[in-house]
Amino acid sequence: MPRPVLLVIAHGSRDPRHAATVHALVRRVRALRPGVRVETGFLDFNIPSVSGVLESLAAEGVRDVVALPLLLTRAFHAKSDIPAVLSEAPARLRIRQADVLGPSPLLTAALERRLYEAGLSPADKSSTGVVLASAGSTDPEAIAVIAEIAREWRRTGWCAVRPAFASASLPRTGDAVRELRALGCARVAVAPYVLAPGFLPDRIARGAAEADVLADVLGASPEVARVLLDRYDAARTPALTAVGA
Repeated sequence: MPRPVLLVIAHGSRDPRHAATVHALVRRVRALRPGVRVETGFLDFNIPSVSGVLESLAAEGVRDVVALPLLLTRAFHAKSDIPAVLSEAPARLRIRQADVLGPSPLLTAALERRLYEAGLSPADKSSTGVVLASAGSTDPEAIAVIAEIAREWRRTGWCAVRPAFASASLPRTGDAVRELRALGCARVAVAPYVLAPGFLPDRIARGAAEADVLADVLGASPEVARVLLDRYDAARTPALTAVGA
């Protein structure tokens, strides 16, 4: 049996850095798993659209697709937008929607990689407070997940870890930076828990003006690529219910 096509579903952005980062990540995934066909579709702003990719796959005779949301938490897009788009796919396609990427120990490892690339070292952990800065959401489940990631990450040896949000929720990045200063951390680092550059990551960067270190976005890091493949492997098992089967 041929392996299902992996369709990576990204949000899309007017910022060209977003699509460039998504494509770089997909190239890394292809390199890690050359036997799997990987396609990319965008919900908005960029092409190809998710529906356009699905129609093309159906026209080629493809039957099985794993649709993987390029999202870090289960919020509105994962719960509503993406299922709605998949429900309108051509009837011949058997589509399984994979889980979102986070939380995952691999993503925490990617966050640390970015902090070390930005100038920290493992020896700095105990004296460094970290702001885990995400895009933000009105979904309580998504906010709770970010808070739990911060709590678990703190247990690995950082002085403190505080969640922050670029929109929809509080605190903002700058407020979390000042809180860690007041707590007595010798240095403060901001770790963006976002996948690609864009409007909200830029807001995180502005909020990090008083921090000592600002890490890059997760981007096309090898850990993120591995999480994508883990989610793909889990979703292509027959035990999961197919959309449109």
